[in-house]
Amino acid sequence: MVSDSAATHGRLLSVRQSLLAMLGLCFVVILVGIDQTVVGTALPTIVAELNGFSLYAWVGTSYLLTSVITIPIFGRLGDYYGRKPFVVVAIVLFTAASVFCGLAGSMPQLVAARALQGIGGGMLVGTAFACVPDLFPDTRVRLRWQVLFSSAYGVANVLGPSLGGILTQHAGWRSVFFINLPIGLMGLWFVWRFLPRIRQPQSGPVRLDWLGALLIALGLAALQLFVEFLPTRGLSRGMLELGALSLAAFAALFFWERRCSVPLLPPQLFRDRSLGVLFCLSVFMGFSMFVLLFYLPLLFQGGFGLSPQTAGLLITPLVVCITVGSIINSRVVARLPNSSHMLLTGLVMVAVTCAGMAFADAGTRHGLVLSYMVLGGIGLGFVVPNLTVFAQEIAGRAHLGIATALLQSVRLIGGMLGMAIVGTMVSHRYVADVGAALLPHRGDSWVATLQDPEIVVNTVMQHDFMARLQGLGLDGAAFIDMARGVLVSSVHAGLWVALAVVALAFLWVFRLPPVRLGAARAAPAREHTS
Repeated sequence: MVSDSAATHGRLLSVRQSLLAMLGLCFVVILVGIDQTVVGTALPTIVAELNGFSLYAWVGTSYLLTSVITIPIFGRLGDYYGRKPFVVVAIVLFTAASVFCGLAGSMPQLVAARALQGIGGGMLVGTAFACVPDLFPDTRVRLRWQVLFSSAYGVANVLGPSLGGILTQHAGWRSVFFINLPIGLMGLWFVWRFLPRIRQPQSGPVRLDWLGALLIALGLAALQLFVEFLPTRGLSRGMLELGALSLAAFAALFFWERRCSVPLLPPQLFRDRSLGVLFCLSVFMGFSMFVLLFYLPLLFQGGFGLSPQTAGLLITPLVVCITVGSIINSRVVARLPNSSHMLLTGLVMVAVTCAGMAFADAGTRHGLVLSYMVLGGIGLGFVVPNLTVFAQEIAGRAHLGIATALLQSVRLIGGMLGMAIVGTMVSHRYVADVGAALLPHRGDSWVATLQDPEIVVNTVMQHDFMARLQGLGLDGAAFIDMARGVLVSSVHAGLWVALAVVALAFLWVFRLPPVRLGAARAAPAREHTS
């Protein structure tokens, strides 16, 4: 039960109990954080070994798609039944799916395993992250304890990119998935042993909006396929049908949620102007953040010709400094008369990173690249945590779980769209530009090989290609360098798109009414089952 002393200090449990419970949640953060960062670094090597550059973006988007669908479902179930049981199941599912990823023998198998992993990841995000405001009802107290979350994410970010590069280069890419096994087992033990089961009292029978969940899944899946295949298939009949299916599913969702007695997406949350702005900002940040995390490693390895280990070291400051920015933010944001000023500052930093990397090439000094990574990481640390805290503050206790879950969901939707749009743009532009550069050689059998983007990340293909062209009296290395240059310009185009989205987010912040984080409040009454 809640002690009077704990309630007075804005927390549900004693300091010791709070620390042990947060330690279990920190293992969850490490599990999800490491997976996000190691996969991006290892992905160019994965597609080279499994011969599947056409599915490069799908390794990320399959995970994001299933996560987006499951987050609001389990966010709502956590409100009803308490979050602990779902956190436990999610850890088991996520860890098992990680093993399946490591055992994948083809790109379709890996994409399927990542989709399963996304279900576990969605359950974790939808429940574990909402445990923090359960344990610490007061906003100011929560901000101080959330530093543990930021530190755990920092550990994942410190280890993730470098570990991904080192493991990929020396132990093979499969090891980047197997590393989740010991982390998952540790997290499972701590959560099972120390995290309390906290349930909000329910006045009536528990019901879930399964039709709403089905419409969300149908609308997002159709949208994902539409974005992925539109550049190659054009406005064919099948593509028009996909687009119409997505629009119809979202329209049906809109009308159903307004009439459902227990909607999965409560309409009042979207009618609130402040929450609506925060949801849009979360989409924009998900778009830009996932583009940076997944396509900068491709730029470094495929475009600049760096090793996975070096690419991992270069990307590390970006993710590490998200934690640094979060810690700085937690010390500053509650003291500002308008907390949204931190959002503006962070967005400017992220914009500088996108612009700087859009001009970077293989000759750019690594020190300058690292400075861009530091700036972008701190900027993300100023923005992403605040979106969650602001939404929790505005939504109130009644909708805390679903508001937190929705914010994470729409960020993943932004990431899904960013991965799909930029991934399609990179592949389409690469093929077109290589074809234009090789116009004098059109009809030669080796042109199709060079038009496959996989050649810039697959060393075996490169050696075979150069040997083949040497037999024809041509300089294969020069053609590969040309292909690298085309890939660099293609990724640059994607970074300019990410910059435009960040600029839109900057303007969008001005639609947000002034946010002032509230003073300490006493913990409300609730059921607490250990």
